[in-house]
Amino acid sequence: MTIGQHVPAPSQDVIVAALLHDAPEFAPAEPDVYQALTAAYGIEVARIIAVLQAEHRSLDEPNPPIHVDDQPVLLASTADKIVALTSLLRRAQSTGNAADFFDRRPVLRGLLPYFRAFQRAAHPRVPASMSAHLDAALTPLERASAYPQRVGAR
Repeated sequence: MTIGQHVPAPSQDVIVAALLHDAPEFAPAEPDVYQALTAAYGIEVARIIAVLQAEHRSLDEPNPPIHVDDQPVLLASTADKIVALTSLLRRAQSTGNAADFFDRRPVLRGLLPYFRAFQRAAHPRVPASMSAHLDAALTPLERASAYPQRVGAR
């Protein structure tokens, strides 16, 4: 849905990969999930998913790299971030104490600069509305997550 809101006539491969991008995390070790994805959806879908999985794994490392040169991956990755960050904000707000929600998630707070750097790097390469959507998801998260740090600094 998110890709379709911003990209007129997106490729079927990008849509399928975006929908299935978490499949490797939930798939059994055997048979090889990428072989199954390739057989069912084609090599491009499996490739996009593999790159997205590598990106997800890199978030566990210091200074994860930001790649914006692969348009199909960039669209799926940007949409993934929009959906995930919007969901996190909703969850935080539903607790009634967003500051506490983020205070208990220092790893997430630590990743917000990466997500902002990604948004800035992707901005000229994705539709303007998609970049704005990611910005709209990030900005309130940055505000809400900064509050506990300011309070703790007093």
